[in-house]
Amino acid sequence: MPRVAFLGLGAIGTPMARHLARPGFDLVVWNRTRAKADAFGAAHGARVATSPAEAARDRDVVVTCLPVSADVEALLDGPDGLLATLPAGAVLVDCTSGDGPTSRRMAARLAERGVGFLDAPVSGGVAGAEKGALTVMVGGEAATLEAVRAVLACFGQKIVHCGAVGAGDALKAVNNALLAMHLWGTAEGLVALAKAGVDPAVALDVINTSSGRSNASMNLFPERVLSRAFPRTFRLALLDKDVGIAADLAREQRVVSPLLQMTNELFRQARLELGEEADHAEVARVVERLGGAEIRALGGNA
Repeated sequence: MPRVAFLGLGAIGTPMARHLARPGFDLVVWNRTRAKADAFGAAHGARVATSPAEAARDRDVVVTCLPVSADVEALLDGPDGLLATLPAGAVLVDCTSGDGPTSRRMAARLAERGVGFLDAPVSGGVAGAEKGALTVMVGGEAATLEAVRAVLACFGQKIVHCGAVGAGDALKAVNNALLAMHLWGTAEGLVALAKAGVDPAVALDVINTSSGRSNASMNLFPERVLSRAFPRTFRLALLDKDVGIAADLAREQRVVSPLLQMTNELFRQARLELGEEADHAEVARVVERLGGAEIRALGGNA
């Protein structure tokens, strides 16, 4: 029976952990806000740990899912930290959308204790986590991935070995940077079309059967922007963090990347304007303000 600890019961972490609360798995959970862990344990029959150290004791696999890599690294040290109890032969699987340098530093420290490490950020959002249909981008040793594949398969529909430690982080950051570019570019185009008298709903109908389509135009704009609903499922602050990681990666690799660097700056400014709790699709509000028109259905031909 796999002995698994799951640390980080946020919007995506909670449904991921739920898929591990199944017969045949011995699950322990921990969360920085204890009430969330208690509620999860009561609902799903999982044991609740009072500290990362308690969660990791005698575990085969520890899965972390926190906002940034620094949060995970902070869990390693001290009498209540993971390093105090993680047994040799265990594997730490970090599903945080993190940064390569921190992941490599953690991997090196864990290796000194005989503990494996994989950076394994996920894509698919809350909906994908609920369905157990996430894409998992894995960096680390192929043999380590095979050792924990059955755990990842509980919430991951597509599990891809991307390369050495940090490769998963890098790919996830670039993926999300492309999402950011699509969000901003689609918003600029639709604001311009609205001011030119083209109904944004009509524009999206055409774009989404043409070469300009993207996940942003096909899903985010119809469901969140045209509707003016803007549900908060993935914070703009986290997307801004991911774009920053991608921009840093391009600079580290000495890649000329003016579009990526500009997107980094635009999203930093949008985050400052909209605040820490805004949804990522709300960046359209900034483009609307700058352009002087709203992206909403005008009626008539829609």
